Amino acid sequence: MSLLPIPRGVYPSVTDISPRILAEKGVRLVLADLDNTLVPYKVSQPPPAVAAWKEELARCGIQLFLLSNSRKPGRARQFAEQLGIPYQGHSGKPKKAGYLRAMERMGVTPAQTVMVGDQIFTDTLGANNAGVAPLLVEPIRLAGNPGRYIRYAVETPFRLLGKRRPFV
Repeated sequence: MSLLPIPRGVYPSVTDISPRILAEKGVRLVLADLDNTLVPYKVSQPPPAVAAWKEELARCGIQLFLLSNSRKPGRARQFAEQLGIPYQGHSGKPKKAGYLRAMERMGVTPAQTVMVGDQIFTDTLGANNAGVAPLLVEPIRLAGNPGRYIRYAVETPFRLLGKRRPFV
């Protein structure tokens, strides 16, 4: 278990993470962040590419699980229902308790789980803290919030280190 905010690879998007390779590595559960990972902020419909990726995960014996910090009532639930996957809102990332609850619920261990997210200091740090392999994706959209640009700049060294240690 690592308490460092360094991911196991940095990928352009979730659909660039191969379900086949994940399955070959023994992964049975993909925890995924919602906003700026699966869809841009405020988008409520799963895009066809994400739905196809979820289906490919299922064909490889991997369950997709939405692990969100969203504070908007119903957002995680509605998105997960449309995609046909389990979810957990208000997960408290980067605290490890949310990760552990999700894995217990799905009957898997940290070694069988990866976390896919767009943020170093919530998704990656929390996954490392919970003993889960963190896979980082590029944020879908930074525009609209100056704080995102600042956060992204601070995360850059960790992203660069993560690019040197790919998981898939």
